[in-house]
Amino acid sequence: ITLPPLRRQSPNSLRNKEVPFVSHSTTKLRCQLSTQRPLIITKVKERTNDSALFNYLLSKYHYLGFKNTVGENLKYLVKNSSGTPLSCLLYCSAAWKTQPRDAFIGWNAEIRQKNLIYIANNARFLIFPWVNIENLASHLLSLISKRIGSDWMIKYGHPVYLLETFVDRSRFPGTSYKAAGWNNVGQTKGRTREDRHHSIKSSIKDIYLYPLSRRFRQELTCGH
Repeated sequence: ITLPPLRRQSPNSLRNKEVPFVSHSTTKLRCQLSTQRPLIITKVKERTNDSALFNYLLSKYHYLGFKNTVGENLKYLVKNSSGTPLSCLLYCSAAWKTQPRDAFIGWNAEIRQKNLIYIANNARFLIFPWVNIENLASHLLSLISKRIGSDWMIKYGHPVYLLETFVDRSRFPGTSYKAAGWNNVGQTKGRTREDRHHSIKSSIKDIYLYPLSRRFRQELTCGH
């Protein structure tokens, strides 16, 4: 059997492609948050210098690594007033289902399938290893929560009413999320997004949620 010539590169090939190196400073920064203000929070656009830097730093220094994003997402790169990078945050599509979150919202499977687009998942949050600034993490979570609704609407044309994240309890106590007002609603069962056959084991994670609207339950359980 002779196959025809390849018409285009498979998009799945990007999953295993190494993220290109981007030069960056690792000079230790230990100071008070007040000395770094005003913080510059950039909504990262694809195929820009900020995008290349964001992708490399997240792939290099986050314990889960990073390759690429699939579906709706927002990337934020945070710099201090002098333009020195401090942190990056990635928000993307919500987990398909998780019992504690779904019980907290009070929706059924049919409504969840329809309204899941109104939840965003804080899939990555990284303060660079050489940055040591007290209260920076909780401060950034609070700042992003105030703007992500409008940013998501501008980019995708629909709102988000709830943020979620999964904190590996074997690594982190979730202090910054608690300080920023997120709610711990339970734990995962140790499975992943790809675990369709209940065979992939993963560490137990605490589930944190942050409502962006007082009416989040009504919005997430209505027919839209």
